Amino acid sequence: MRVALLLLAFLFTGMVSSANAQKFTTLTYYQDDTLKLELDLFLPKKAGKQKLPLVLFEHGGGFSGGERSNGHSFSAFLAERGYAAATLTYTLYMKNKNYGCDGKLPDKIKAFQYAANHFWLATAFFLQNADKYNVDVSKIFLAGSSAGAEAALHAAFWDYKTMNLYPKTTLPANFKYKGLISGSGALMDLNLITPKNILPVLFFHGNADPVVPYGTAAHHYCPTNASNWFLLHGSYSIYQHLVKLNGNTRLVTYCGGGHEFSGELFHKNQQVLVDFLESVLAGQKTQEHLIIATGKTDERAKAYPFCD
Repeated sequence: MRVALLLLAFLFTGMVSSANAQKFTTLTYYQDDTLKLELDLFLPKKAGKQKLPLVLFEHGGGFSGGERSNGHSFSAFLAERGYAAATLTYTLYMKNKNYGCDGKLPDKIKAFQYAANHFWLATAFFLQNADKYNVDVSKIFLAGSSAGAEAALHAAFWDYKTMNLYPKTTLPANFKYKGLISGSGALMDLNLITPKNILPVLFFHGNADPVVPYGTAAHHYCPTNASNWFLLHGSYSIYQHLVKLNGNTRLVTYCGGGHEFSGELFHKNQQVLVDFLESVLAGQKTQEHLIIATGKTDERAKAYPFCD
């Protein structure tokens, strides 16, 4: 396992693409009598014969807010580099509900489930329309920030048959995502990841995040007597689990950083994400922990000696 320590804050040079320079198409990826879900699809300007890898993105917002346009910059950047990229609208189940420590735990779990299912619905849409949009169905990646990252992680590792809310729309039994990018996400259970379903994952997370734990802790650090107490395993815990399983994984830690870093690499330094995608597509494997000093201090960060 390779560990890199950067003493200068934000070593990477900002590389933000202008979404205005890249056109997109708005598509309905699922519709029934009560629900219509749309996505914005970005494709390379120059069409080629080779089928395209596809990245599906869900935005953050605590499952109660946010817009799919949050993923436009990232998706445009990918399209300019030869990828198909789609940023999704999904059900914001927690809208007008209490997501705090005194809320209802079943609502929180259902919010995860809807968002993960809508990744699956979008995946099914592209499997059915792969030729139309020139997508390589063996090279579909998931990506998300905060709530979107939690959705992506559960979409990748939940048992599909158990958690599927839309039995009329199904994925092939042998379907597997190519990889995943998680910005300040978390899983309910590390045991969801097994040698059978393991896949390459890039994480980035501030290790003083008070909302989504960087390690293993209650969501929002709620007290144990809270009605909405919910244990989550964040980026560092999942990364360690993947390393133990000899998986392909990278972690970018922002020492002292909070939840504001959940979208850092989607809006800045986007080439870091492209480098990860390219390495996965090339069949390269790594276990790397990149540590970035932010100049911030916090008690939660002090729990990790590599940030001293």
